Amino acid sequence: MLVAAAVCPAPPLLVPSVAAGAAGELADARTACSDALAVLAASRPDRLVVVGPAGPGAGGPYPQGARGGFHAFGVPDDVRLGEAPEGDLPDGARPLPASLSVAAWLLGHTAWSGAPVEGLGVEEPLEAARCLETGRELAARAERVALLVMGDGSACRTLKAPGYLDERAAAFDEAAARALGAADVTALAAIDTGLAAELKAAGRASWQVLAGAAEGAGLEGRLLYEDAPYGVGYFVAAWS
Repeated sequence: MLVAAAVCPAPPLLVPSVAAGAAGELADARTACSDALAVLAASRPDRLVVVGPAGPGAGGPYPQGARGGFHAFGVPDDVRLGEAPEGDLPDGARPLPASLSVAAWLLGHTAWSGAPVEGLGVEEPLEAARCLETGRELAARAERVALLVMGDGSACRTLKAPGYLDERAAAFDEAAARALGAADVTALAAIDTGLAAELKAAGRASWQVLAGAAEGAGLEGRLLYEDAPYGVGYFVAAWS
């Protein structure tokens, strides 16, 4: 059963070494992420599952100790998803997608020492019904399950945004922030997948996995952060 969840944005710029001189611009977001992770730790879960968007071929499960990093962004930093298991992983194990690498960095910098950790990459085209079913399956994995859900809102908030300016983006993000802050499972499940794709909202599928996992859990939510500093909607929320 799902006992807690944290929702965090997934831009590699959240990692100070990647952001370099611009690291201060997301300081408030990092602080909010730390606060959300504290809610997860306080829930004393039996298992933590990190869910985040993944590109083609990068979907599916990632074991505890899976490696990732930020070499693609010119930074030689490596991360692991939780502590390395006994015997470590084979050298050929596939690397974490960027969203799960950011999650691994967050966990590593909040000294996560609670439940075993595993990852799940969610490929963007996954339809809503399958996302919801995946969430239900995750919630049934243990008596007390917590989720760290990575993903961004629209990428079309300004002229310089990755997806350019789309007048629908602000309303989309406002609705998403309201649903995440209120732990509104129904609203998250009803997100228009076509519109989310047009607005390049990379978090849509992950949020709908969360919606499936939270069905019947009766969790309450708090929105800890909301902004669009680079024309991309970033939200941090804690459910417990």
